[in-house]
Amino acid sequence: MAIKKIEHVGLMVKDLEASIAFYTNVIGMELKGTLVHSNQIITLAFLGFPGSTETELELIHGYNDALPEEGKVHHLAFAVDHLEAEIERLKQLGVSFIDEAITTLPNGSRYMFFRGPDGEWLELFESTR
Repeated sequence: MAIKKIEHVGLMVKDLEASIAFYTNVIGMELKGTLVHSNQIITLAFLGFPGSTETELELIHGYNDALPEEGKVHHLAFAVDHLEAEIERLKQLGVSFIDEAITTLPNGSRYMFFRGPDGEWLELFESTR
């Protein structure tokens, strides 16, 4: 199996700067970078713990900030080395994909969303890092 770890958890936020301040000043994470999504609407911020390359928090601003408190988690992402091969493997297992094509971010990372058994959004994420 080619999935190797949880890559990140995507959290939708209303105020990106306030959320970055909270997760850095209160939780102790560090900002690893921000970028404007290829759709030019959403801004992403990636945070992690100092000295760690493990699971990150992805703050998503501009997608949908009108959800109830318990509905802020947008997706769970899994790290993969070969995105196309993993997509094909999941398709052969009958997995339902949300996206029709791979999305490439401005930094070169690529992803594709699919559904879990309860309709939850899951993501295959191939990072350039």
